[in-house]
Amino acid sequence: MTTLLITHPCFIRHQTPMGHPERPDRMRVVERILEHERFQSLQREASPEATIAQLCLAHPEEYVLGLQEAAPASGLVQLDADTTMSPGTWEATVRGAGGAILAVDEVVSGRVDNAFHAARPPGHHAEKTRAMGFCFFNNAAVAARHAQKAHGIGRVAIVDWDVHHGNGTQDIFWDDPSVMYCSTHEMPLYPGTGATRERGEHDTIVNAPLRAGDGGSEFREAFEVAVLPRVEAFQPDLIIISAGFDAHVRDPLANLNLVEADFGWATAKLMDIADRHAKGRVVSLLEGGYDLEGLARSTAAHVMTLMRGG
Repeated sequence: MTTLLITHPCFIRHQTPMGHPERPDRMRVVERILEHERFQSLQREASPEATIAQLCLAHPEEYVLGLQEAAPASGLVQLDADTTMSPGTWEATVRGAGGAILAVDEVVSGRVDNAFHAARPPGHHAEKTRAMGFCFFNNAAVAARHAQKAHGIGRVAIVDWDVHHGNGTQDIFWDDPSVMYCSTHEMPLYPGTGATRERGEHDTIVNAPLRAGDGGSEFREAFEVAVLPRVEAFQPDLIIISAGFDAHVRDPLANLNLVEADFGWATAKLMDIADRHAKGRVVSLLEGGYDLEGLARSTAAHVMTLMRGG
């Protein structure tokens, strides 16, 4: 398998308040683990900046320009209790979306088999017109829309195993029959969405909530029973993974007990479906993960699975 790693030094320059879990060290440990010799065969590219027009594939222009204007020249600007802009945030957010777009371009063109974009801040809580939950632009949504507009991709499946429900992705694709959004997540937990009854206008929203204390067996059952059959039946032309690793047993922000092997297993299962329906095309985007060791080990397991083809 040919796997592309996309990242950029600017993701460390997005600053958050002291003690904030979404901190620059997250990117440092991901970069460090992916410098190991077992990852030397990765192709590597720098995340480009998305254009305003590309960001507007998922967000109204007024919202995009408003965030650009809100970016401070110094200090921190608090958008909500969890979400803060620093002087480095705007570049990080536009390269976060731009790297997701590049991943789609490289995978859909066939230049690589799959791609992993290591970026922060995450994106899946960003709704059409609202930054929240550490997120500003919805990178997965921008990537899906770009795949459709620029490459003629018909159906996109976004599978989100972050421990927090991707309310933003659900919001953006609620009434879109061409994009399926599937999520496993802990409930009740921030942001409070993601009940099984939330199915979208066209039954293309699939929520498989887990309970505090659930581990790998419950996660795998949710995948086998609720997620994988729906993705298989949807027959996507591209699979995008919102790869959050905060369901790991070590993570401080939630109460699930997954280990890195669970993420590797889920990766392989989605790659199998991609092989059958999407010419193997998988784009993975880093979301959450706030224990540094758990994040590093989970990222390694995920990327190793992408590299060896399951």
